[in-house]
Amino acid sequence: MKFALVNPQWSFAGSTYFGCAEPHFPLELLSAQENLRQAGHEALLIDANMELLNPCEVRTRLDRFNEDFLVVPSAPSYLFWRCPQPELRVPRTWIAELRKESTTVLIGPHGSATPTSAMSKTGVEIILRGEPDETLPLLASMPWEMVPGCCWRDELGRMRMAEGLGVTNMKDLPALDYAAYPVERHHHLHHVFRGNGGDHLKLGAEVEFARGCPYSCSFCNKTLFRNKFRERDLAAVLAEIDQLIGRGVDYIYFIDEIFGVGKQVRHLLEELSTRPLAIGFQTRIDLWDEESLDLLQRAHCVSFECGIESITEEGRDELNKNCRLSTEHIQQLLVCARKHIPWVQANLIATTKDDPAAVQKFQAYLKSAGVWVSEPVPMFPFPGSPQYVHTFGAPPDDGAWERAHAFYLQNFADRGYSDIQEQRPLSLRELECAS
Repeated sequence: MKFALVNPQWSFAGSTYFGCAEPHFPLELLSAQENLRQAGHEALLIDANMELLNPCEVRTRLDRFNEDFLVVPSAPSYLFWRCPQPELRVPRTWIAELRKESTTVLIGPHGSATPTSAMSKTGVEIILRGEPDETLPLLASMPWEMVPGCCWRDELGRMRMAEGLGVTNMKDLPALDYAAYPVERHHHLHHVFRGNGGDHLKLGAEVEFARGCPYSCSFCNKTLFRNKFRERDLAAVLAEIDQLIGRGVDYIYFIDEIFGVGKQVRHLLEELSTRPLAIGFQTRIDLWDEESLDLLQRAHCVSFECGIESITEEGRDELNKNCRLSTEHIQQLLVCARKHIPWVQANLIATTKDDPAAVQKFQAYLKSAGVWVSEPVPMFPFPGSPQYVHTFGAPPDDGAWERAHAFYLQNFADRGYSDIQEQRPLSLRELECAS
């Protein structure tokens, strides 16, 4: 069978999306491509976002390939499946433009949380809930009701859902093959800022060392995919990194939910210390100490982003952070990290437990030590997250995205959004009706 994996050109005009709008490696498609090839299928990956292709140009390539399955993600890159744009405008438009005789498949966070709604909005034949890396090949080899997380409509138009979710065995994922991928176009250095240790870097890439997270923070949208913590084989990760270095990459951002967990992290960092490469990632400050922060410096870490969330123990408990450190100890470790790493960032979330004056004092202290501290950002109750259930009292239904989006706009229109969001976002209806 032939599988076409297409990453569309993404646009977030009018959206509440607060992920990075730059192109990133579509690791969910690259890893699916490896699994499809191992299963004996042909897989063509077209990254229209990286190559700046329009639907007509992509369709020309697809006509030469003549695919059996057309696969499109509902959000850009595994890196942002936890905080996707609420609207399905882009995948819907691209699927409509590209569809021909092939079976259309939607993967991603939207279908994982609300498959019936995502299918109706995009018009696809199949939704794969959870991680699609290993379930995509199964579509060609077994009845769909046996494919974990598969959703489709039967001949009478009734929605059918197979049990479970797609979950990938990360130990079996080999080094991704970049031979046919336009690595040299990816000049974006994710979370590297000029004047903060990365001015010499030229070519960026994203790599996945581990997937999932052992913590259960209430705001994190990982429950339906990338949930259980799993490490990849270290040799496969290093082979992938060396392949990217050979293509000129000198900066890698690890997309792990929580870099620093796992038995192989120290071994990875020791190996990276011997390579001509800088790294960045997001983590928790309570996973590190002075010795391991020194190792990060030797491994050429230039970007260290931490989710602090709240400046009080009560606030962190409310968010289910499961952090055992005091606020004072957190501050000390952040200052220590800044002595080793050019860019250290502490992220805060808006919570009723934190006094604004105390937040300002916390920020001022860390900023005086060179640590960048965010303004407290509002939480979006993503369907599928514990925060959604806490806010609305029930699991997500077909109107979950509309409900969450309206709630978000109503609560923060007067209090302000994150500075990287549209400050006058459209309603979800307006966003999804826009061409």
